Amino acid sequence: MHFAVHKHHIGFYPTPSAIEAFQEELKLYKSSKGAVQFPLGQPLPLELISRMVKFRVAENVPEAKIQR
Repeated sequence: MHFAVHKHHIGFYPTPSAIEAFQEELKLYKSSKGAVQFPLGQPLPLELISRMVKFRVAENVPEAKIQR
């Protein structure tokens, strides 16, 4: 997951799997296969971002256990 600040938006890059899993809730925002644009001047959807982060952590936990 990555964030980037741009001139008119904050870019959020949670990977394609998270975009797909939350596509219905992301309809309010401009998005692509692996990125979402949150407009500057509007509150960030912190609850949605939190759930997307937890989704990605859950995806990665099995991999982390295998690599140890």
